[in-house]
Amino acid sequence: MTENSTPESPEAGADERSPDRLIALSDGIFAIAMTLLVLDIHVPPGLHAAQFRHMVGELLPNLGAYALSFAILAGFWRDHRRILHLARAADGRLVRLTLAGLGVIALLPFPTTMLSEYASQPLAVAIYAGNIVVIDLLHLALFLAIRYRPGIAYPISVRRARAITADLASTILVFGATIPIAFVSPTAALWTWLTLLPIRLALGRANATHPAGAG
Repeated sequence: MTENSTPESPEAGADERSPDRLIALSDGIFAIAMTLLVLDIHVPPGLHAAQFRHMVGELLPNLGAYALSFAILAGFWRDHRRILHLARAADGRLVRLTLAGLGVIALLPFPTTMLSEYASQPLAVAIYAGNIVVIDLLHLALFLAIRYRPGIAYPISVRRARAITADLASTILVFGATIPIAFVSPTAALWTWLTLLPIRLALGRANATHPAGAG
């Protein structure tokens, strides 16, 4: 060690390992992705009344896709923060899984645009559903990496861990099932997504009953 070098303090080392930086980065990526969803929604200037009404009608699919993706991203953001708050330290695996998940999150505006323009096309619906499945798979992998990595997780009860796993798995199963359904009937696949609402509502109540950190 040179004369001018300064030993790293325990506080500095703890700060480097803290998940707070990952949480802050995640918040920023989610905010950007949510903002990008709205960029395809616009009405050109100079329209007369009939053209304006027609354009507003044309925007309804875009608004529907925007509302769907915004609600999904809001749920993912909540889940992501909840998972990262279970970690007392961030190791390399946690960082890699978080960055992979954020990369797929940032991609969601693209399949959202395809869904709004080509909701009747099986491939567009399947790509959107596949994007959601990959995001949730990475969230599940992140949770399991924290849960079963000795020394980096706050203790939680087995029942709480099972509730979180079931919550994440429900989205994977519903959206995963609609990928083949989309190639039979894109409309049926879209309606199948709605089955996730009562499932997540029931699981959310179960999670609220057993808050994180319960032993």
